[in-house]
Amino acid sequence: MNYRLSNEGAFPLVLVTLNAGEEIRIESGAMVYHNGKITLEGKMNSNGSGGIGGLLKAAARSVVSGEGFFITTAKGTANEALIAIAPGSIGQIKELKVGESKWCINDGAFLACDSSVTYNMKKQSVGRAMFGGTGGFFVMETAGQGTMLVNGFGDIVEIELDGSSPFIVDNFHVVAWESTLAYNIKAASGMFGFTTGEGVVNEFVGKGKLLIQTRNISGLAGLVKPFIPTGK
Repeated sequence: MNYRLSNEGAFPLVLVTLNAGEEIRIESGAMVYHNGKITLEGKMNSNGSGGIGGLLKAAARSVVSGEGFFITTAKGTANEALIAIAPGSIGQIKELKVGESKWCINDGAFLACDSSVTYNMKKQSVGRAMFGGTGGFFVMETAGQGTMLVNGFGDIVEIELDGSSPFIVDNFHVVAWESTLAYNIKAASGMFGFTTGEGVVNEFVGKGKLLIQTRNISGLAGLVKPFIPTGK
């Protein structure tokens, strides 16, 4: 993917240049502008499956993992086609090299990928799905080879785990992790973590990279909610 960021701050645009016939996939609604040399096509988020089977797969992904029912394909109609995209959250954008590693992606983190990159839905245990918010009943696991862009709320910090001991991360701060890492979801402390106010956490074990976001969008929502007019 031939791209650059418009700036290094918290609100960048991703400026992607495509040649004629070249495609990328982007999160539905992520397009900000293009230079007229781009066609956009919304497709069911079914990872290539068509017909009734594709419809059911897209619907299932939307329900069980929180993904959008549609994904947008941007295609260059001429060389030097330019499209600008942006995530919905306020924060950093990070590049993942898919193929060199397999990555698991948390809900809402996907922004864009090469057409050569796909992903599968990796089933989680019922306990993980019900106890924690990471991915619901399924998480995205990358496949193929190429570039994927993910976004986080705040900065994205990359941590290299050496497998020497478990590593604990608050459930709402996880962005992505290499599939070489195993994880469990559990209470931070006490009865469901309420004694410390930390709630549930992810415990990662093994060797691999872990991406975390420095801010908690759920916490921001809690701060803003009292100030939203109710209409009464």
